[in-house]
Amino acid sequence: MRKDAHIQPVFKMIDTCASEFLSYVPYFYSTYEEENESICTDKKKIIVLGAGPIRIGQGVEFDYSTVHAVQTIRRAGYEAIIINNNPETVSTDYTTADKLYFEPLTPEDVMAIIDFEQPEGVIVSLGGQTAINLAQPLMDRGVKIIGTDCAAIERAENRDSFNAIIKELGIPQPAGRAVTSIEEGVKAAEEIGYPVLVRPSFVLGGRAMQIVSKEADLRHYLKTAVEIDEDKPVLVDKYITGKEVEVDAICDGVDVFVPGIMELVERTGVHSGDSISVYPSFSISDKVKGIILQYAKKLGKAIGIVGLYNIQFIIDENDDVYIIEVNPRSSRTVPFLSKSTGYSLADIATEVILGKSLKEQGIFQLYPEEKKRYYVKVPVFSFQKIKGLDAYLSPEMKSTGEAIGYDKSLSRAIYKALVAAGTKVQNYGTVIVTLADEDKEEAIPLIRRFYNLGFNIEGTDLTAKVLREHGIKTRTLRKISEGSNQLLDALRSGYVSYLINTRAILSGVHYEDGAAIRRTAIENGVTAFTSLDTVRVLLDVLEETTLTISTIDT
Repeated sequence: MRKDAHIQPVFKMIDTCASEFLSYVPYFYSTYEEENESICTDKKKIIVLGAGPIRIGQGVEFDYSTVHAVQTIRRAGYEAIIINNNPETVSTDYTTADKLYFEPLTPEDVMAIIDFEQPEGVIVSLGGQTAINLAQPLMDRGVKIIGTDCAAIERAENRDSFNAIIKELGIPQPAGRAVTSIEEGVKAAEEIGYPVLVRPSFVLGGRAMQIVSKEADLRHYLKTAVEIDEDKPVLVDKYITGKEVEVDAICDGVDVFVPGIMELVERTGVHSGDSISVYPSFSISDKVKGIILQYAKKLGKAIGIVGLYNIQFIIDENDDVYIIEVNPRSSRTVPFLSKSTGYSLADIATEVILGKSLKEQGIFQLYPEEKKRYYVKVPVFSFQKIKGLDAYLSPEMKSTGEAIGYDKSLSRAIYKALVAAGTKVQNYGTVIVTLADEDKEEAIPLIRRFYNLGFNIEGTDLTAKVLREHGIKTRTLRKISEGSNQLLDALRSGYVSYLINTRAILSGVHYEDGAAIRRTAIENGVTAFTSLDTVRVLLDVLEETTLTISTIDT
């Protein structure tokens, strides 16, 4: 064999009939022998890269986009080919595409299929971060990436390139920078001012993202949580408290379409995938909506998006709008927004990728009229099944699914979504409260609402003292750090309906009790909340339920 000879795999068909009957199933895997069972046609082909295995941060939401893309590609007259390696999804049902290659999503494995099939183009922007990370390696090997190209992906995901666009467009964003060493990170945080949000670049699900409030914690993070060097920068951003808003949009290079604006219930500091998401927005002004839409339009065109993209915003207490980030790809909210607005985003975006403009599809407006009822997406967590995972919500995503509820009333829509997500919603019982000092003032009126609904209130020493000072009868429970299992035993007893447990963000002072308290609550079926914003909407639900019952009784 020549030294420069290249060994190419062949593709074998999955035999679904165990050789008992002749069958043709377009479901292939690679191996190394002589016979190739995958037959190439003369038809023009488009390859779509899937999202790979379902995991926290990336799951079936991306499979939704992949499947709709394949259906659109087939209607357009192309042969649609999927490369994906997740047995749990619809895209890997061999009846979905013309051909399914069940192969790892690596440059080498994907290139073997591309070399064999010779497609017109490859779509990488519908399979989440896994697929889009393959764009550059494939382009470097001569592959035609259709839709949002590598240059646009680089402009959105490279911090320096993105900052240049933001500055040119005059769009504000939290102060921040990319750092490549520990000392550079410490210096950046000092100049920006604590607390800061730190995260590695080019990751999914907010992996290893944290809010850091002091230098010692930052040094520990940079030493232990992430790899940091010239090729793997860490992003250090100023943490701004405010409302978080999210949009999914489609750009065809000339025009932009934003089907809906989603407002998150939980304020900044909780990953968008772990937040309750509401369409249409429920508390932002028309002026802010207008700013969001203009920013979305400017960014899509300036970055060079062709297809779907996702933008996350912060609205501070002065109604100033800041950009958090732009994802130049399909996002996990595409199915939710598609179902809520009635616009099939993945289908529209795929038509754009194939060359059919928004106007040619009959879409002439930037933002359509909002629906008259509320659609609510509530995250589903698997804390009981994933041992050792802290139930505290943070910038790092922890949810494993989602459920949707809708109604003309926001509270009823939230109630439906909470119940569908498996949350136990009870309008009686006991609430245990243990709060960070910075949250006590905000929490007092919320706990009073529980008290007025007839709930018993129990809390840890300092929390109980503050509540009693404000006229809320509260029983004190001792913690582990005080040499007692009283609080944990209460959670195990079966009479507790809710645990409200918050952790300091601004001061960075954390206690080991918190993790043990949250874990005990989860293991004993107690509904736990770590965000006061979630507690606030729960109370809206409980009060509306109580009002409805009392009206019926009357």
